[in-house]
Amino acid sequence: MVFAACLSVMLWTTGCTDKKPVAVDTTAVDTLQFADTTVVDTIDKLISEQPMPKAADELFDDFIFNFAANRKLQMNRIKFPLKIVDGDHVAYVEKSEWKMEHFFMEQGYYTLIFDNAKQMDLVKDTSINHVVVEKVYLTKETVEKFVFERRNGRWTLTAVQNNAMYQNTNASFLAFYQKFASDPSFQLESLNDPVMFTGPDPDDDFNTMTGEIAPETWPAFAPELPSNFIYNIMYGQKYTEGDQKIFVMRGISNGMEMQLTFKRIDGDWKLTSLSE
Repeated sequence: MVFAACLSVMLWTTGCTDKKPVAVDTTAVDTLQFADTTVVDTIDKLISEQPMPKAADELFDDFIFNFAANRKLQMNRIKFPLKIVDGDHVAYVEKSEWKMEHFFMEQGYYTLIFDNAKQMDLVKDTSINHVVVEKVYLTKETVEKFVFERRNGRWTLTAVQNNAMYQNTNASFLAFYQKFASDPSFQLESLNDPVMFTGPDPDDDFNTMTGEIAPETWPAFAPELPSNFIYNIMYGQKYTEGDQKIFVMRGISNGMEMQLTFKRIDGDWKLTSLSE
C-alpha cells in the first residue's frame, strides 16, 4: 500500500481538453529537491521493509520498479564490486560507495524505443535473462547503460557502461529526436503530411477515434516530450539503423501510454503517427 501511494503522487498530467499526455520536464527532475528529507527517508525505509514478491523476478518490468524503489533490495541485487566501464577505462565501485539509483521513478513515466511493433512483445517475455537499461543524456550526447542479468532466477545489476551517443545503434534517431523534442520549428518541419492520429473518443470513454493531423493543427495535439534525457530498456531487441522507430512513453502509476511512430522518408526522419 505504501508503494502504491508513493507511485500515485508521481505525475504524468493530461490537458483538460484534448487529454494529451504531458511529460514532466526532465531538466526539473534532474534538479529535483525535496523540502523534507526526513519524509523521503521514512518512505524509503517503509518500502525497504516490504519484501519483493518472488513473482517479480519473472517479468523484468516488475523487478526494475521494485529495484528502483527499494533501497535494501537494490543493495542486495548488485554484484559488488560493480564493474564500471567508461571507454577503455575500467573501475570498480564498492558497496559502501554506491548511491541509490531511482531510475525513472521520480518522473512518473518511462520511455522506450522499438524498431517495430513485434519488438514490443518482448516486454512480456518471461524467458529473457539479459536486459540493458539505457539512460540517454541527449544534450551531453552520452549513454549510461545498466546491465542486468538473471541468474538462478534472480535479476542482478552486473555492470555499468558509459559510451558516446554516436556509438549507439540508435544514434541518428537519437540526434534527430533531441532536436525534434526541443525545437518547435524543427518539429513542424519534421511532420509527415498528414500525421495519423489515434486517441480516446471525447464522446465515448470506451472507444477510440482515428483521424489525420495537418501541420497547421499540430500545436493542438503536440505532446510535451523529454528533451534533456530519456530512458530506454533493451529487452533483447536487436536494433538496426532501419527506417522506422517507435517512441513510447508509459506512465508508471496511471496506465497512460503514448506512441509516436517515426519513419525515414527520403533520408529525413518524419513523424507519421501519434497514438494515445
